[in-house]
Amino acid sequence: MATIKREGFGVVEPNHLSASYTGQVFAQLPAAESIDVLENGMFVKYDYAKGEVNFDGDGEFMLVFNEEKLYDERKQSHKDYAMQRADFYDGVMVPRVFKTNVGDIMTTNTVAEAEYAVGDKLTPGSDGVLAAGDGDMVWQVAKVYTMPDGQPGLKLQRIL
Repeated sequence: MATIKREGFGVVEPNHLSASYTGQVFAQLPAAESIDVLENGMFVKYDYAKGEVNFDGDGEFMLVFNEEKLYDERKQSHKDYAMQRADFYDGVMVPRVFKTNVGDIMTTNTVAEAEYAVGDKLTPGSDGVLAAGDGDMVWQVAKVYTMPDGQPGLKLQRIL
């Protein structure tokens, strides 16, 4: 068991994400105006009918996996990046999202602060962060792990 409490923003290590092979990578819709920060590892709905990504639209949750823009690698690491509305000249954030499939595997610390053990099941919450529970999309803890920067993390596999 491990308690996940992260420092900085969420981080994703893509162990086996099929989207880069299936072409199911989307980056055309802006984030809803109610969203000010999108961290890697969060989940959003790609709501094409409304013309935005949001947390409550129709459709399947998709993984936020933005290209990190770090300008001084000597002083910054993965945990120092999140897409933030205040950083955009026009305030419009257009995140890159991956459709995940059953069997996909990733390591992340973008989960609700809690204690986790192998076998626990997580699902995206109303804030886009994975938390304990069952839903239409379920990720199972395969290993209590460590992120590249030494923070606690979880290796997760999508099982539903």
